[in-house]
Amino acid sequence: MKIGLLVMFSFIQFSLEMVNRDEKIIREMLAQQQACWNKGDLSCFMEPYWHSDSLKFIGSKGITWGWKNTRERYEKTYPDQIAMGQLSFELLVIDRINEDNYFVVGKWFLEREIGNLQGHFSLLWRKIEGRWLIVADHSS
Repeated sequence: MKIGLLVMFSFIQFSLEMVNRDEKIIREMLAQQQACWNKGDLSCFMEPYWHSDSLKFIGSKGITWGWKNTRERYEKTYPDQIAMGQLSFELLVIDRINEDNYFVVGKWFLEREIGNLQGHFSLLWRKIEGRWLIVADHSS
């Protein structure tokens, strides 16, 4: 009986550590994305996005499919550092769906000389080949 309880508590502890580690990784990746944006480094900002034609970006103008198309959309909308401004995030929800998927909701803020912008986002993060990646982004 005692061994069974010990095994159960060990498993629960291990599971909590994995959840905490995964959430920490996702938070760190979002912080890195913010830092990349603020340096004007779009390549770095796009790194956590799934490099796939199946990536979904949903914005005010509809859905954009694929990593390449999403990057081109960002390049067109934010052609230079003035348009990009300084990005900050406020994370509201980080929900673990299962061991390979997280749902993240937050607010984004752009401080810019040409006018500030803000909105909300929801991200679906998926662990693919051992790496956390954004597979769907709905930003408005």
